[in-house]
Amino acid sequence: MPKVTQQYRDARRDHILAAARRCFLRDGFHATSMQDLFAEAGLSSGAVYRYFASKDEVIMAIAEENTREVLAMMHAATAQPPGRSAGAALADALEVILARDSRDGLGGLALLVWAEALRSPGLAAQFRDLFARLRADLATVVREQRGDELPGGVSAEAVATVMLSVVPGCMLQLALTGPEAVSEAPRAVRALWP
Repeated sequence: MPKVTQQYRDARRDHILAAARRCFLRDGFHATSMQDLFAEAGLSSGAVYRYFASKDEVIMAIAEENTREVLAMMHAATAQPPGRSAGAALADALEVILARDSRDGLGGLALLVWAEALRSPGLAAQFRDLFARLRADLATVVREQRGDELPGGVSAEAVATVMLSVVPGCMLQLALTGPEAVSEAPRAVRALWP
């Protein structure tokens, strides 16, 4: 029997997750059954269960993947040379989010995952960790740009919290009203935080 490569296993897992995203975007988490996932992926139940023991594991895998990608985007945006504006870093992240949404419905999936985090302590903990890391990254950019001397004694962390609120706000609008509603958001963020 031929040996299955890690590349094949990764591709099969990605195929299953792509099918799950389509099902979840179309029908939601709770109305999607494992049988729906098998049919969408064109795979047997055994093939899918080899990778995921339950629908909850599929949901968690999608949430983890999205979380890793958003964190990587923000790290890449904030890791630019010192002196780069926080607005530019945030705008870069928004541009990637807009592109990802057009490719695979990131805004809608994010909304579904956030709702699920209200029911799942593990998922909620992931989001607390994600937001803490993103806030710390943005606060570093704010400090590099403005130092510790912010008007009114406001901390860099508080500014980062406000800026970080822009990302889920754009994703919410993206999911509910479509990409045209937020297409100018990256430019606006650059103008707001030059």
